[in-house]
Amino acid sequence: MTELLTPDICVIGAGSGGLSVSAAAAAFGVDVVLVEKGLMGGDCLNYGCVPSKSLLAAAKAASGVRRNAMFGIHSSGQDIDFAKANDHVRSVIAAIEPHDSQERFEDIGVTVLREPARFTGADTVLVGDTEIRARRFVVATGSTAFIPPVPGLDDVPYLTNETLFELREVPEHLAIIGAGPIGLEMAQAHRRLGARVTVFEAARALGKDDQELGAVVLETLRNEGIEILEETTVEKVAKTDEGTAISARTSDGAVVELVASHLLVATGRAPNVDGLGLDAAGIDYDRKGIRVDKGLRTTNRKVYAIGDVAGGLQFTHVAGYQAGLIIRSILFRMPIAMDDTIVPWVTFTSPELAHVGMSEAEARAEYGARVKVLTSTYLGNDRAQAEGLTEGRLKLIAGPRGRLLGADIVGAQAGEIINLLSLALSQKMTMKDLAGFIAPYPTLGELVRRAAISYYAEAPKNVWLRRVIGMLRKFG
Repeated sequence: MTELLTPDICVIGAGSGGLSVSAAAAAFGVDVVLVEKGLMGGDCLNYGCVPSKSLLAAAKAASGVRRNAMFGIHSSGQDIDFAKANDHVRSVIAAIEPHDSQERFEDIGVTVLREPARFTGADTVLVGDTEIRARRFVVATGSTAFIPPVPGLDDVPYLTNETLFELREVPEHLAIIGAGPIGLEMAQAHRRLGARVTVFEAARALGKDDQELGAVVLETLRNEGIEILEETTVEKVAKTDEGTAISARTSDGAVVELVASHLLVATGRAPNVDGLGLDAAGIDYDRKGIRVDKGLRTTNRKVYAIGDVAGGLQFTHVAGYQAGLIIRSILFRMPIAMDDTIVPWVTFTSPELAHVGMSEAEARAEYGARVKVLTSTYLGNDRAQAEGLTEGRLKLIAGPRGRLLGADIVGAQAGEIINLLSLALSQKMTMKDLAGFIAPYPTLGELVRRAAISYYAEAPKNVWLRRVIGMLRKFG
């Protein structure tokens, strides 16, 4: 017999976005049903951000031992226990799991159903033997690894982010298809933990980031022994007694062949839309995900979509941001509009690579000669010198009247520094604001202030200012 539930909100997907919507709605006393067919916490907790950054932390520790000599600290040797590094990954997931657990959400008043959900009509979802008729629905089913149509790939064992963190032994030779953030983060992590690593990229590595600053990351990775083959397309793979044979071709027609012990596919993400019955609900979608308007509503006005399944920028913090927006819309009837121009992102390699706002090219296309590019280097920062982390650069994009349009950083703690610039961008701050704040000394945050101050380097050429300076000198 089918049970009927009539909540105010039905959320499909217990990843970052779905959990945020459910927790916020429950806090306001709203009746919420949360549906999840897989693991609570979604991709971020179980297969994405949490395990990848935990493995990177282990790799950074291994790299730190190698840097000790520059500080006069000499190690007798280094023994890397990859299984222990994997234990660290599992322990971090276990520490965070209770916060995302079914028990916690049931404790705060959310009804949690652990089965697949399928729309059977415009305002009806079927979950096992339970029918849900909600006032509003939120689809937050996330994404999975996109598997490219490489001949032979179906016949060889390969890893994705969902299986990579199950490894208990370091790969002898890890080949990676894709040189985006995931591919390069995992390339560096495994190289530092003892693997030989080769990365194939059909286009340009870190193609969405500032090319000049991205080159700093690529040079570092190559110096660490990672082979990065840009503009090189994998044409076929085959299983052999030694591992996986890979045949690729460069842009100039040269053939590259190698045999790897392990193969990781990191070629982007595909939205989780299969089996949701979106057609029955009148919800439009394509290979990029569910179509939404600026208010994150689908073509069915009762249904919202957030996070990776809605396409666009696929980051955990974007899903959280969107969750906050639709809570305002559903609970408080406030008008909302997704603004992806203020979304920052970070590639957590060493050095880190961070971005927010317009790129230099985008800014010049819109504002032309009124754009100023302001920079400061880690080499000129006292904290960076003290820690031996002088490889890096910060770039501010200033527009008319000195307004911050965008920022890019490559270097240590770039992901932390970009927080300040993300706030500044969202609040429409200017170079005057960034030059006027006080940064504690010595910190890497001084990079921001130093770059902003350089905006006024041309000021003495102003006739009026020269007269003022002259008067001050005369009567001083």
